[in-house]
Amino acid sequence: MITTTDSALLRLLQLSSAALPVGGYAFSQGMEAAVEAGWLADEAASGQWLGLQLEEAMARVDLPLLLRQLQAARTADVDQLCYWNAFTLACRESAEMRLGDTAMGEALVRLLGQLQVPLPDTLPRDRVFLTTFALAAAHWQLDSRATLLGYTWAWLENQVAAATKLVPLGQGAAQRLLGEMAALVPAALDRAQGIADEDIGASLPALAMASAWHETQYSRLFRS
Repeated sequence: MITTTDSALLRLLQLSSAALPVGGYAFSQGMEAAVEAGWLADEAASGQWLGLQLEEAMARVDLPLLLRQLQAARTADVDQLCYWNAFTLACRESAEMRLGDTAMGEALVRLLGQLQVPLPDTLPRDRVFLTTFALAAAHWQLDSRATLLGYTWAWLENQVAAATKLVPLGQGAAQRLLGEMAALVPAALDRAQGIADEDIGASLPALAMASAWHETQYSRLFRS
């Protein structure tokens, strides 16, 4: 069993930090359009928006896929890396969602090269952030649950930062929101670890619609 040593924990903090130069801060994942539509007007609505994504999209799609990519990375199974990478892209319901995944994935590939983290000779085409995150976690020997926590925290921190600018929220409200969402994370991780291959998937029509609307939004701060 892989355990999380102090050095591995520090690598996890590095990998999940908002300071990681992969451009996560540039993507609101549809939130900007949702704010313009009047769906997110305060802290409570923002919490409902993020909580639903955490419990459904993250727990039923991203985190189960991350577990599979982590296993494939540990065993250097490039076929599985390519398969689940393509599966991840197929789960993204708008061009902007795909852009966010692939742009951050490419940025992390470049960063890992600078950090001298070895990558497979044949990486999946249009590699997504989730795949490259798994490759880094496998290289630094992070255990599975710690990897899920780090990935979830990176997503959550970026989303709350976006809400702080867009809703807008005060700094105190943003910290309360982080605390409320953090309390939901353990259950999301437990759920993700019990998802079978054939049950991976979720449908959040409002999220997909907001992301698609954002593509033609007149004035915007974020790339998605």
